Amino acid sequence: MADFIDRPLPHEHRVETLIAAFEREFGRRPEGISAAPGRVNLIGEHVDYNDGLVLPFAIERSVLVAWARTRPANERELGLGLYSLDLDDRDDFGWLSPPAAQVGEPLNDDWTAYPQGVVWALQSTGSGVRGMDLAITGDVPQGAGLSSSAAVEVAVAGAFRDAFDMPIDDVALAQLCQRAENEFVGVRCGIMDQFASTLSVRDHALLIDCRSLAHDAVPLRLARAGLAIVIANSAVQRELVASAYNDRRRECEEAVVELRRRLDHPDLTSLRDVGAADLARIEIDSVPMRRARHVVTEIARVAAAVDALTRDDFAALGTLMVESHLSLRDDYEVSSTELDLLVGLATAQEYVLGARLTGAGCGGCTVNLVRTDAVDAFSRDVIAPYCERTGLPAVMYVTAPQDGLRAWRL
Repeated sequence: MADFIDRPLPHEHRVETLIAAFEREFGRRPEGISAAPGRVNLIGEHVDYNDGLVLPFAIERSVLVAWARTRPANERELGLGLYSLDLDDRDDFGWLSPPAAQVGEPLNDDWTAYPQGVVWALQSTGSGVRGMDLAITGDVPQGAGLSSSAAVEVAVAGAFRDAFDMPIDDVALAQLCQRAENEFVGVRCGIMDQFASTLSVRDHALLIDCRSLAHDAVPLRLARAGLAIVIANSAVQRELVASAYNDRRRECEEAVVELRRRLDHPDLTSLRDVGAADLARIEIDSVPMRRARHVVTEIARVAAAVDALTRDDFAALGTLMVESHLSLRDDYEVSSTELDLLVGLATAQEYVLGARLTGAGCGGCTVNLVRTDAVDAFSRDVIAPYCERTGLPAVMYVTAPQDGLRAWRL
């Protein structure tokens, strides 16, 4: 039987390879390494930009940045050297203060947009940015809804913070990276991805209140329950800037305006302030109202999921995951034929407790709660028939919750 499990290379091997690439490209040894993980969201999709509750955790795949400080010829310049080991591509920048017209334009076709955006955001805070050479590599799948872009941003920001002893705490660092993606790259993402990549805790999910930024590590006792998280990559990529993401955010803003009128609530500013009882008072008769129904019910599902985890009730968590997928499919309309097929194949197996799309949708991955002793069966019963039916090269990743951003000197 074909093996559809994609296993990451050992961390130490990746670090050694990156150091060698940095030395080859820049002619000296790096001073330090910064590592930021991707993330998977257990539940709480498309609610972070609606001030909602989310429950992600960091996965066993990351972006590594090797760095060394430089001395530009003109001390008023910011010298930035960028090298992507994965693309074998090098770019050098003498300055990074882009014209106003460039800020916020979609730059997703250029891998340098994300590190450039972080440096641009750091510059705007007066954080004492100086010249750096950076070599970057990552094994977070791109375009899969596992936050590869946030991992790049957080790893680059972590490198600068460590190199120049910047007084930026983890929450501020995550916010800075979000600003880089919002205003420089052009994706109006919420705070979840950068927050999870920065602040996650091993063996825990991270409950984030996206309004207050209050956060709490929620124990995810998978091993004791004999369970594993399996991420199934549909092999359908989507470019986030070109996807329905920004459209959905706009529709949620329209829903707030409509609910302000229909509920006679002139002070309503966010779907976070709408409850199930409010929705019961009105007819769900428009696209914005269906988007609102997803957001309101999804926030409630996150709260219920946290309660389930405090009781180690993984059956209840699995039920909530399936309900979340149906809401994303029907009310939010960000699923796809391929994602629905993966979820359908998974939920047909008695050893799968729950399954749902994760990330922005319109492609990417599903997250699945699977009995540990049935991981190989998942490959046989879910991934293999999916590949046969679609002709797509799907793979699966088995993961457990990891720590967020780490940085160390060499």
